[in-house]
Amino acid sequence: MTELRETEAGAAAKIAAIELRGVVKSFQSHGETVTAVRGVDLSIAEGEFFSLLGPSGCGKTTTMRMIAGFDEPTEGQIILHGGDVVGVPPNRRDINMVFQSYALFPHMSVFENVAFGLRRKNTPKDEVTRRVGEMLEIVDLTGREKRRPRELSGGQQQRVALARALVNRPRALLLDEPLGALDLKLRQAMQVELKRIQREVGITFVYVTHDQGEALTMSDRIAVMNEGVIEQLGPPRQVYERPATAFVAGFIGTSNVLSGTVARTDGDTAVIEPGPGERILVPHAKPAADGTVELTVRPEKIAIGLHPPDGEVCALRGTVTEVVYLGTFTNYTVRTSLGTDVVVFMQNASSADDVAASGDTAWLSWEPRHSYAIGAS
Repeated sequence: MTELRETEAGAAAKIAAIELRGVVKSFQSHGETVTAVRGVDLSIAEGEFFSLLGPSGCGKTTTMRMIAGFDEPTEGQIILHGGDVVGVPPNRRDINMVFQSYALFPHMSVFENVAFGLRRKNTPKDEVTRRVGEMLEIVDLTGREKRRPRELSGGQQQRVALARALVNRPRALLLDEPLGALDLKLRQAMQVELKRIQREVGITFVYVTHDQGEALTMSDRIAVMNEGVIEQLGPPRQVYERPATAFVAGFIGTSNVLSGTVARTDGDTAVIEPGPGERILVPHAKPAADGTVELTVRPEKIAIGLHPPDGEVCALRGTVTEVVYLGTFTNYTVRTSLGTDVVVFMQNASSADDVAASGDTAWLSWEPRHSYAIGAS
């Protein structure tokens, strides 16, 4: 009997919190069919902080609305905790949603806003008081129970909306760009707070954003969407360091995308030789039919100097076209011999002057392991 229970518990633990199977969503617009989501498959684990990331119009909000039940898929299945919920109304899906606008009741106190859902369910008064108090403590609003929304800062209003969504103990929480209305400093602080709250309550968070920094900061995994499809799905470090496509490389942070013809190979490393003394080493590269390789290298991985580098490193010559001081680092733009502009982020030492000035001929260098062939597995 004990072994059977352990087996059942293990099977339950493996059931995804949210699963999409071949989900398609099409709309009719001016007599034409517009497909917003194209055959999306993904599985979100119980207790995971999962982000849907992409530019406006990529299909991320439509995907979330289908999970919530506000829109139904044209094709495919949406599975919540093992059950297909296509056709099930939003109020029966055991999930809650937090919007960018917060949608707080202005005439109600913080306590009453958070308690609203519990009162609708005729929860006993003592339990309402206890659960609201516990939730306000988690979101760090204890002592502000009697205030109205207009008496709170933007960040505090966001926490009230979060507490109201969580107090009903949903199995998953959907967040549609909830920090978009906040200023940069507060938004960054709230990113850390959201992750802390998610760890404390232990439920699945699905977060929609176009902000790469938000997704990298908070997520366990990220799905990067573009034109209705998922271009890459993985942990933040993997998505940042090993972009699967040129779109992902360009959308996540700042990246230099280079292309060149392979001159020779050294084992599984392709060698591009743009000019005398120049070389780009690309491990695990698979050249295209015309012999070219497309690669990406992040700006912070590159060093800049006025002399050719020593050792077995990548070396590329160019002309400095722009130097921008940004406090903790200096941003250099270099027009290379490939005809491509390369951006370099150089950390500023306490007493260092600029390494190069606009108009200088400079050498860029980086370790071969930081040359990542786009699409390499």
